Amino acid sequence: MKWLLLDFKSANEPWFEHAEAIYLKKINYFIKFDVIHLKTNKADRDQADIKIKFEEARLFEKLTTDDYIIIFDEKGKKHDSLSFSKLIDKAAESGKKRGVLILGGAYGLSDAIKNKATVTVSLSELTMNHLVAELVVLEQLYRAQTILNRIPYHNA
Repeated sequence: MKWLLLDFKSANEPWFEHAEAIYLKKINYFIKFDVIHLKTNKADRDQADIKIKFEEARLFEKLTTDDYIIIFDEKGKKHDSLSFSKLIDKAAESGKKRGVLILGGAYGLSDAIKNKATVTVSLSELTMNHLVAELVVLEQLYRAQTILNRIPYHNA
């Protein structure tokens, strides 16, 4: 299974670029994985619905019927690292061609995207910067791979 993270990154920060490169290298040791940063529009706060609809269209352009889709949403199921690794393993065994992780933009994901998801995961009850959220996803995906491959990284 090939894995992909789709997100809407609006800032370029050297610390993030460095950390992302490190995790991409670590993850790709175990699985084929890539990140696609999609472009969003510059709608104002009072145009959140327009922005969400625009992002929905960009996501649907990238999704196929043979994707196992995991979205990250504050209303999703909470997981610890062990249960998240089991979720990743279940996706890998699903028979789907791709595992697609989706981080929504500043105003979240549309209901149409939420309904397309196979699984909805909560990263935290905390609100966090988008770049930090992506690093949390990358770290947990790496951690899941070390758990599944019985490599001593996870200490629980």
